[in-house]
Amino acid sequence: METMGRHIIAELWECDFDKLNDVNFIEQTFVDAALKSGAEVREVAFHKFAPQGVSGVVIISESHLTIHSFPEHGYASIDVYTCGDLDPTIAANYIAEALHAKTRELMELPRGMGPVAAKSLQTV
Repeated sequence: METMGRHIIAELWECDFDKLNDVNFIEQTFVDAALKSGAEVREVAFHKFAPQGVSGVVIISESHLTIHSFPEHGYASIDVYTCGDLDPTIAANYIAEALHAKTRELMELPRGMGPVAAKSLQTV
């Protein structure tokens, strides 16, 4: 069976506190990341927590992009899952740059091929 999708899990560290805590900035960054990867945006939902942190999702025709940010730790947990010919690393790297992540680790999981075999794509 061919891969039905590619799932990028991104661990972003040493990110800018203010960017991680700005729900409007994160929402716009995620929509832009989806569009830059060639995805078709369907729905957008983001939430700002008190005293800090943002969680959200961009639903795309090809699957989704999500974030959970922890500004107090300079950390963001990112998922970018795409089906078809889209390259999810385009969106994941765009998000990492926008959040000024000094350290990032991207792992790719092929989806729909049976047992999962994770591979690390990059650590910067």
